[in-house]
Amino acid sequence: MRILANDGLVEEARRFLKHRGFTVDTEKRDEEDLLGEIGSFDALLVRSATKVSRRLLEAGVSGNGKLKIVGRGGIGTDNIDLEAAKELGVIVKFAPNGNLNATSEHALGLMFAIARKVPLAHHTLMGGTWHKKRFLGVELFGKTLGIIGCGRIGQALAAKAGALGMKVIGFDPYPSLDAAVEYKDTLPELLAQADFVSLHCGGCDAIIDADAISHMKETAFLINASRGKNVSEDALYEALQTGRIAGAALDCYETEPKREGQPFECRLRELDNVVLSAHLGASTTNAGVRTGMEIAEVVSAYLLRGDYANSVNVGQTVQEEGTQVYTIFITHRDTPGMFGRFGTLLGEMGVNIRENNSRKLGEQVQTVYVVHAKPTEEVRQALADVEGVSRVSI
Repeated sequence: MRILANDGLVEEARRFLKHRGFTVDTEKRDEEDLLGEIGSFDALLVRSATKVSRRLLEAGVSGNGKLKIVGRGGIGTDNIDLEAAKELGVIVKFAPNGNLNATSEHALGLMFAIARKVPLAHHTLMGGTWHKKRFLGVELFGKTLGIIGCGRIGQALAAKAGALGMKVIGFDPYPSLDAAVEYKDTLPELLAQADFVSLHCGGCDAIIDADAISHMKETAFLINASRGKNVSEDALYEALQTGRIAGAALDCYETEPKREGQPFECRLRELDNVVLSAHLGASTTNAGVRTGMEIAEVVSAYLLRGDYANSVNVGQTVQEEGTQVYTIFITHRDTPGMFGRFGTLLGEMGVNIRENNSRKLGEQVQTVYVVHAKPTEEVRQALADVEGVSRVSI
């Protein structure tokens, strides 16, 4: 089976997949080339750069398209059309753990950087001028950190901040039982109490806009190492320029260049109470290896054994390792009698079923049969001809 890692893949993960019999292609395709070639790949691995649109997914499954799974290296899946994937019978998996430490460390580093004005002091010294009083800073110890979005990364940051002597408060529609975080009932309540506000949530809408900023302390700092669209840059610019808040440190932006070396257009660059970095949250050698290995493992487990672990658009189960097996992927209507038809047909065609797993996939069901002998095209076509079946891949 063929795997395309369109946003790159570390050598350790490439070796892992090749050892398990996969062909791995890491050549970057632009949108048009990707549309033309995606149907020849069984799996597409992406990070944040490649946008997996409905159009791309349709190209992956139409005709004799082989695409069965999209793997996202990292936590966020907002660059993948999950609803289209459900409709088309494509599983989406993510690798949520590899970037946790790197991203939470970077958020903490941004807090230190803006609180002590380290990049600004560095810049003036590199320019040959000594300034000390100009860069009077504040300490993190004893301050209140407000975390918006208390998932994996938010909790990792909370643990680090707590170790520094910060009080941690949080706002999340689905609060965890993490004792390190004191949850607030409303966002304005958190904003009014926090000395530092750090965003760790997905979505495409501005959480920090002019209204939200109006609830913040004038001495507060905003940190965004999550999604650029979570912050209204116009509202933030106005707040920083007028001194409505003390400063901000950002790692992501409403609009970002698509390639290395391209110009970066953002008027926040004009201000001296802001620290900017180029979406570096997960950019460490360590995180790259951990994330690459994690996504390689979860994608190969699905393709080889029908393992749904780490799926974001179906339920999850974990299969045991076994001997050489093959997989049949069937997307079909959720109606009585389907499994009986499949079992009878496979039995009549001499296909020995080892096990099968099924999960809801939107309005349909995704069923994966694990079998001992490689199914023929005749088997695939017979299954595809069953009424109610929308797609069969082997």
